[in-house]
Amino acid sequence: MSNQAATVQLRKDWDGGVSPFGVSYGKLFMWFFLVSDALTFSSLLCAYGFMRHKFTGAWAKPNEVFNDFPFVSRDLPLAYVGFMTFDLIMSSVTMVLAVEAGHRKSRKEVIMWLALTVLGGLIFVGSQCWEWYHFITGSAEHQRAVDFWMNGKHIVNQHFEGANLVVNAYTALPTFGDFFFCITGFHGFHVFSGVVINIIILIMVAKGMMDKRGHYEMVEKAGLYWHFVDLVWVFVFTFFYLL
Repeated sequence: MSNQAATVQLRKDWDGGVSPFGVSYGKLFMWFFLVSDALTFSSLLCAYGFMRHKFTGAWAKPNEVFNDFPFVSRDLPLAYVGFMTFDLIMSSVTMVLAVEAGHRKSRKEVIMWLALTVLGGLIFVGSQCWEWYHFITGSAEHQRAVDFWMNGKHIVNQHFEGANLVVNAYTALPTFGDFFFCITGFHGFHVFSGVVINIIILIMVAKGMMDKRGHYEMVEKAGLYWHFVDLVWVFVFTFFYLL
């Protein structure tokens, strides 16, 4: 065997051959990102669980804090959070249908299902803004007198109804509010990012760019991210609202 033939054979032996995962580099790197992001959410939820266990007696009860529902005067514990969860799960279903339509290269169906996915995401983000507003402003039933410092001056018996990063009317521990803003805010940012990504993909599909490429892999990669966001919310809902 000549040196050239030996070199060619050596390259064939070490080139790796067919990818063992059978996926493109785009999907593979999306999975890398999702795994790293999962570790971030896991650390936040583990920290929340640790503090929740440490201050069990003084921790706020989610079913007493999150009991408001738009245009309803009576208390409905966790009802609106349940609606948000249902909305996000249904948006995951429409994303599955969009990906399936992409495999069949049915542009009209992809546009329809992807548009419904965007709508579901917008409803969730809007609902989370509403929930944040009511958590921050609170209500008269949660009003209590608190002592805190402002600009170096000790303020005594200031009535406060909601929660922020300094005081919390729902519990004497501001940590509850800190975790609420951090975890739900971080997840909300992911949902908002997913909505933006889906809108961009939707425009690309509508312009026929996927048909020119001959595949709808971009829809599938966006779907991976969206399903991850939905799955993370299931854990956030379980850890933060139910436990």
